[in-house]
Amino acid sequence: MLREFAPPPRAHEFSELIKKRLEEVQSSGATRESVTIDLNSQPLHVEVIDLPLSGLFFNPGTHRIRAQRSHKPDLDEALDKDPWSAESQDYLKFLLQAEPANPDRRDADFDKLKESLKEFGQNDPGLVTHHGVLVNGNTRAAALREIGAQSMRVGVLPESFTWADINAVELSLQLRKDHRRDYSYINRLLAMEEQASLGRTPDAIAKDFRIRPATYHQERWILSTIRELIERSKSGGGVALRLVDFEDDQEKLKELHRIHEKLAAVDRDQAEVLKEMRLAAILLGFSKTDVRHIDEDFLKKDYLGKTLPADLKAAAGSDEPETVMVPGLGVSVPGATKAVSAARALNDQILRAKASARTAVGNLLGSQNGTAQDLFNQAKDAFDSAIDSAGRDARVRKRKQLAPARLADACADIDQCVVDLVQARASRSLDEEAFDEAVVKFRESIRKLAQQAGRGIAHPGDGVSWLLEAAAVEGS
Repeated sequence: MLREFAPPPRAHEFSELIKKRLEEVQSSGATRESVTIDLNSQPLHVEVIDLPLSGLFFNPGTHRIRAQRSHKPDLDEALDKDPWSAESQDYLKFLLQAEPANPDRRDADFDKLKESLKEFGQNDPGLVTHHGVLVNGNTRAAALREIGAQSMRVGVLPESFTWADINAVELSLQLRKDHRRDYSYINRLLAMEEQASLGRTPDAIAKDFRIRPATYHQERWILSTIRELIERSKSGGGVALRLVDFEDDQEKLKELHRIHEKLAAVDRDQAEVLKEMRLAAILLGFSKTDVRHIDEDFLKKDYLGKTLPADLKAAAGSDEPETVMVPGLGVSVPGATKAVSAARALNDQILRAKASARTAVGNLLGSQNGTAQDLFNQAKDAFDSAIDSAGRDARVRKRKQLAPARLADACADIDQCVVDLVQARASRSLDEEAFDEAVVKFRESIRKLAQQAGRGIAHPGDGVSWLLEAAAVEGS
């Protein structure tokens, strides 16, 4: 959510330096550089000056690393308490250099940026507040510091700008189509959430992010689902999953939303079970193509029930459906069905196991199965076997349906051929010899089809019987 930050240390002194530099540029008579920004769809031109890098602060509210801040909870907490301390600023610099999906690894794109700045210098100016807080160019400032640069060219926002204005400017710059480095997926979701918290309509937010309103609602559903999973992953040891843990799951989550919405229109409970099963597979690290095998047929044939260890089955829920107490009335109503409750309970086990295993805390689950990693591995093996079986059966079904599907396509082509034949005759443009040759080839194809269709079918249906009779008559 939008947060107001107090001015950084020595803000007044740095603001005076900025004013002097601006006055010098304006009174020098030389060609002045400016940068254009958008504020409420109105262009605003701001002066560009050189400022010492040592006096600039990384923006604690930047959307670029909003999700990655949870990578180290203790440093994130310190950042909330004092965003301008050396420790907090070093943590921001560390995140700006890290891979969005795995902050433990340095981002190769950051090193490319650093080499480009070292070889060619700074092409585009950054953007700062009147107190020296970077609004645009945080990553560039981190790279410039690494190569030993002493100053940075920046445009200076008006002194009257609030933090709401600053956030709006940052988003407008980031969402330009020609911007060099996009926000990571989760940070885009957080930026949309922040805009919604400011009271903006879905249509207006979708327009700013250059997406359809339906896509905006999909993204909000995905972020809500991720937040729910993080909450459910909390265990007695205080560990939990992080927003950054879902950075690489964009397409899998979008496919989940589509199939969930489609199935929920027919069977809400089955949609919830499918949602839990797919989320579990995503958490276990299965690929998008593997996750797709978890569909209605996967649930109907209970592939997972055949491979799930007894301990995980026992932990997956009770025999009775859930009941929900209505506040103020003292009465209970039916809640989730047994199948939904079991799917959620199993997924909760996987969520807590993944959170615990990620932090190497050991056995925080109080389970007899050993460590959290053991439980996670058991669940992954069970899903792997179930998905493998479902995939094999799907390939068999596809082979069974392949011949009928090709024949259906051929029928559609013949129907279109009838239309083309009528039109050609009407315009007297039919190539009769070519058409006759094509019919001869068609006859040969029908003969081959009849030969294969007549093999191994003891009691042929009406269609195959007609085909066999037609081929026999034509052959005689």
